[in-house]
Amino acid sequence: EFVFIDFAKNEQKQPAHLARQPFGVVPVLEDDDFGLYESRAIIRYLDARLTGPTLTPSNVRERALMDQWISVEQGNFSGPVMKAVMHVMFAPMRGEAVDPAIVAEGKAGGARVLDVLEKALADREYLAGGFSLADICYLPYLEYTFATGMGEIITERPNVNGWWQRISARPAWQKAIGKAG
Repeated sequence: EFVFIDFAKNEQKQPAHLARQPFGVVPVLEDDDFGLYESRAIIRYLDARLTGPTLTPSNVRERALMDQWISVEQGNFSGPVMKAVMHVMFAPMRGEAVDPAIVAEGKAGGARVLDVLEKALADREYLAGGFSLADICYLPYLEYTFATGMGEIITERPNVNGWWQRISARPAWQKAIGKAG
């Protein structure tokens, strides 16, 4: 079950949410009496906990690639992209104009990583061989680029764009973003 936090009402900083997530951000997972925060920990937990095919490769090299690409996302991609995304989303709410320099900086930071992904995806459909947790880690940030008018950093790279088309069309992602039943 998804429970949405209203950022406009600052719900992420309220005591009820802070009791689940002490840093006042999302996501948070509650599984019976077990609570977990941080998205990468959550997806690893769910992959191990749920039935069905695993999204963690059994091949040691593919698993290492998965871990590498998750680290690249966290350490190099999501930060600059989200700085621009948050600015585009929240500056108007604060009555401020969107600063093109902040957007350009975020796009440039994201583009550096996407250039590396473009080369990596030249000979494979997914980052670690088959669809894995690494691909999942990029989904929200790539989605945000489109939602905030920065999607060309994806579409102008054919291999990245093809990968995006494959991963974003998956039924689970469509359900997660509310486009499928």
